[in-house]
Amino acid sequence: MPTSRPFRVIIIGGGVAGLLASHCLQKAGIDHVVLERRAEVAPEEGASIAIYPHGVRILHQLGILEAAKRVCVPCDRWWSRRPDGKAIMNNGFFHYVKENHGHDILLLERRQFLQVLYNELPDKAHIRTGCTAKEIKQFVSGVEVKLSDGTIETGDLIIGCDGVNSMTRSSMWEHAKKISPGLITAKEKTSMKTHWKCLIGMAPADPGLGERDMTVVHDSKYSFLTLSQPDRVFFFVFFRLSKPTSWPQRQRYSDADAESLAASVANHHLSETTVFGELWKSRYRGALIPLEEGVLEHWYHGRIVLAGDSVHKMTPNIALGGNSAMESVVSLCNQIQTMMVKQCGAQPSLATLTQAFAAYQTERQGRVKQVMEYSGLITKVQAWSSPIHWFLANWVLPLQPDRAIADDLGEIIRGAPKLNYVDLGEFASGKLEWKYGNPVGSLVKAKRHPEAVSSRILRVMSTVLVIAFVVVAARHIKSLLVI
Repeated sequence: MPTSRPFRVIIIGGGVAGLLASHCLQKAGIDHVVLERRAEVAPEEGASIAIYPHGVRILHQLGILEAAKRVCVPCDRWWSRRPDGKAIMNNGFFHYVKENHGHDILLLERRQFLQVLYNELPDKAHIRTGCTAKEIKQFVSGVEVKLSDGTIETGDLIIGCDGVNSMTRSSMWEHAKKISPGLITAKEKTSMKTHWKCLIGMAPADPGLGERDMTVVHDSKYSFLTLSQPDRVFFFVFFRLSKPTSWPQRQRYSDADAESLAASVANHHLSETTVFGELWKSRYRGALIPLEEGVLEHWYHGRIVLAGDSVHKMTPNIALGGNSAMESVVSLCNQIQTMMVKQCGAQPSLATLTQAFAAYQTERQGRVKQVMEYSGLITKVQAWSSPIHWFLANWVLPLQPDRAIADDLGEIIRGAPKLNYVDLGEFASGKLEWKYGNPVGSLVKAKRHPEAVSSRILRVMSTVLVIAFVVVAARHIKSLLVI
């Protein structure tokens, strides 16, 4: 295909990752198009998205932070409750996060966040809605994407931001099968596992759940999570599957499935005054979805590179999935922008693209694995997935210093990337300094709080305690048998 055109990026998927990529590429002055299969950019579906301070920093760089702040209010307390609704923890987590990093966690309806991302785009002409990518072709000098209406988009590379069921990823695998047989193994293709399903939705505000609170309600093999704003409450109900599934199998749940599952927990306490059935009955919307977890081994091949849920997916209990997608987009756009500056306007070769993609994967893969493991641990603890997780939920977390969870997450937050080619300007900081602040790429020693506790320490401590308990119990049983 001809190469006389300017360098151009094709982004498949117009969700959080795709729209954010458009913002980042527009800041870099790089031509691109975003292809979204839905007719609108912000459909009425899903529940909430939480933007941590490292995501807030990205929004600040892009000039859209104030617009995001206008559609939400800061959260206040983190409540943890037993199955009967009795509180076992009332934590100032959100305040300590702000103290550590200088900014609140923003809690938005996902639909509203998508609308903000779209509304604040400098040039909306880069976004195409109602067009489904049907076929991808890679050539020596570029790529083509054939759309459902028969039109073709051409460019130099493709970023797959099309979610966990990524068509782009499937095309990348097919290309790898032809060019590099054996590179993408069956083990990798099935590495995203589904251990949980989740009822998600949004309902009117409920006084029993506070105006700005997060509430976790524990139970055995399932749990509840609610996030309140003054006029609404977002809810998530997590259920452990009896048997995990993986790609290419993805369970599709109907409205009837959601109704049946909701009915089975309708009488469950969410607080001392509210049961789940009240939220479900009054809901604005609700759905039952599978929750995948996993980080792929190969993030790119040829002229295709993946970002967001198409390459890394985690459970939403600690709300780091959206932030991780934002991080990956920023990291990838940093590499693309740096590459194009070095090219001085020339078209990058496949070898040059590969070098940029490899640097992106190296920067992100290890970090996102740690975040996925942390998220998975929280999911298991909240749903009492095993005796160890029950012990953590009832005896370890409630007895920690009030700020310990925020300090634990502080290392994740402060280590996040930012846009290297956009000035940070005036941006407040907290007790913990950013690892990558200004000037670009500068490494700053963090001021760590003395009470910080890592999740790894918690896992080790709890495991040792449980093992000790089992050993003592076994000895006791043995002595009884001898008698």
